Amino acid sequence: MSASVGAGHDGAADALALRLDAAGFQVDRHDFLDLLPARLGHILRGGYHRLLTRAPAGYQRIYAATERTGSPGPAMRAVLRGAESRLLRAVGPHSRAVISTYPLASQVLGALRRNGRLGIPTLTYLTDFSVHPLWVAPGVDAHLAAHPVPAAQATALGAAAVRVSGPVTGPRFIAVDEGRRRDARDRFGLPHDAALALLVAGSWGVGSVRESAAEIRDCAAAEPVIVCGHNTALAGQLRADGFRYVHEWIDDMPLLMRACDVLVQNAGGLTSLEAFASGLPVMSYRCIPGHGQTNAAALHEAGLAVRVSEPGGLASVLTDLTRGALGERQRAAGLALFSATPGPVAAVAAVAAATRPQPHVRKRPHRAWRRGKLAAVGLTATLSLGIGAPFMHAFAADHGRLPHVAHTFFERYEL
Repeated sequence: MSASVGAGHDGAADALALRLDAAGFQVDRHDFLDLLPARLGHILRGGYHRLLTRAPAGYQRIYAATERTGSPGPAMRAVLRGAESRLLRAVGPHSRAVISTYPLASQVLGALRRNGRLGIPTLTYLTDFSVHPLWVAPGVDAHLAAHPVPAAQATALGAAAVRVSGPVTGPRFIAVDEGRRRDARDRFGLPHDAALALLVAGSWGVGSVRESAAEIRDCAAAEPVIVCGHNTALAGQLRADGFRYVHEWIDDMPLLMRACDVLVQNAGGLTSLEAFASGLPVMSYRCIPGHGQTNAAALHEAGLAVRVSEPGGLASVLTDLTRGALGERQRAAGLALFSATPGPVAAVAAVAAATRPQPHVRKRPHRAWRRGKLAAVGLTATLSLGIGAPFMHAFAADHGRLPHVAHTFFERYEL
C-alpha cells in the first residue's frame, strides 16, 4: 500500500516489490489514494500539492498541528473510514502480509487489525528519517526503520515492534569508480573538470529551488546540476536564469547520480537514500516546511547529511564534501547504512513466510447509513481540502486579519 503523493512513497514500494518478487513472493501494488471514495484521493493529492507550492506556511502549520495531536483530525478520520472496505477487497483472501509505505494507509490498516477485520500481519516501512506521529498507527504489527534515529523516534511515539531493518532502494543505485563517473558525465554532457552539485526538489519540483541554484553557483564551489521533476515551469525559469544543466523528470537517476559529486536536497526522502547507496555525500539546504525540515534534522543527527542553514556556509561545506575529508566520511557512512543490515525485505519475507492466509471479516453497513456516510465524507473532505488550500494561500500572503481567521479555522477543526 503506497500513495502517489510525490514519488518517495511509490519509489520505496517499487523497491520493496522488486526485491520481494526476487525472493519468490507475488506482490500486488495498490495506491491508497485510489481506494478513497468519491475521488477524494485526487482531492487530497491536489490539496497537498497546492499547499506545498502556493502556501508552504500553511502546510507547516498543519504538519505542526498533527504533530501535537498525534492523530488525524475528525474530517480526515471520516475520509479514512470510507476506505476500509475497499482496502479489504484490495488485500484479497490469499495475501500473507500487507506492507504500507504511506502513513494514512497505515492508519486504516491498523484500525482494521484492531477491530479484527484484517486477519494477516501488517507492517509499516518508515520512508522518512523523521517519524511524524501519523506514521505510528495502533494495530500495526511492526514498524521497520532504516536507521536507529527514526527507530528511536518511532519507539518514543509508542510504535509497536520497531525494528532497525535498514533501507531499501532500487538495485541500480550503486557506488561506481572514477572511470564510470566520467562515462556518466559524457552521457549527460557534463564537464569533467568541475565539481558538480546535484540539486533535487522531488518529483514535483517544490521549494526554493531557484534561490538554492543561484547561491550554489555564486559561491563557486560547485556547478549546479538541477532536476525539476514534473515542474516544467521551474525548468524554464532556471534556463532563463542562465543555468546550463537543467533537467525535468529523469528516467535514469542512478546514472545522473554517478556523474555528480554531491547531492543537495530539500526534503530528505527516498532520493537521499538513493544517494547514500550511490556513494554520494548529501547536504540539506533550504528545506521545505514540515517533513523536509524534520528529515534534515534527523539525517544530521544520524551523521548522514550535513545541514546548511545560511548561504554563507555553502562554499566551505560544498568544498569539503566534494574534495575533502567530510565527503569521504559521508560516503562511508552512507554505504555502511546498506551493509550493516539486511534491509526490510528480510523482515517482511519472514513474516509472510510464517503466515497462512486468513479470511477477512467484512461488515456490511445498512445502505442508507452507507450513503449518508459517503456524503459526509465528501463534504468534509471538500471543505478541508478545497477551502483549506486557498485559505492557507491567503494566510501566506496576508499579514492582517485573515491569518488569524485561517489559523483558527484549521486549529479548531484539526484539518
